[in-house]
Amino acid sequence: MASLTLSNVSYKYRNAENPSVKNASCPFEPGRLYAIVGPSGSGKSTLLSMLAGLDLPTEGDVLFDGKKLRELDLDRYRRESIAMIFQAFQLFPLLTVTENVCYPMELCGVKPKEARERAKLLLDSVGITGDKQKRFPANLSGGEQQRVAIARSLSAGAKTLLADEPTGNLDEANTKNIMEILKALAHDDGCCVIVVTHDPEVAEVSDVVYRMKDGVLSRER
Repeated sequence: MASLTLSNVSYKYRNAENPSVKNASCPFEPGRLYAIVGPSGSGKSTLLSMLAGLDLPTEGDVLFDGKKLRELDLDRYRRESIAMIFQAFQLFPLLTVTENVCYPMELCGVKPKEARERAKLLLDSVGITGDKQKRFPANLSGGEQQRVAIARSLSAGAKTLLADEPTGNLDEANTKNIMEILKALAHDDGCCVIVVTHDPEVAEVSDVVYRMKDGVLSRER
């Protein structure tokens, strides 16, 4: 069963003349890397917000493993079932790298020692090793900070990752590295990875590409 499914989803902001998303239907399955592309204002961010349960559709439903998001505990859904990766990293500046990765686990009741052990394994897996795990985010490069953000997104055990322009602040080399990590999470670890992007290189390495135009979602590849 698909991790996430859009079923005739539309969304219209209050006082807006037209919907930002119009009758979108598609599955997002485990083990695949998806790209959603399109110009600014096309509805990509609105769509991602509904997948994250931050907004509910005006019409239709977003389903998670067959269950309507509007009928779930959305706080728990966002805490345990999905993870977000942002363009601006969104790391806590006054926490060390390890503490940043531990934070979601501690919210879920994981004991501090166990959280630190898992944080080390996750950071090692994305290439943040040794002394770098003790640094504050500002003492890492942009590419390294995004790797920390990916490790943090995985720390609570979510298998569905929603990434909003995750390479937007990165150079070509770091973009390639981050996409290799996201692709491995989909293909090797069975995650469902959905990336909203303007970057054609990101779309090129994705398994499935959807395009948003004037609120309409269509499959491009």
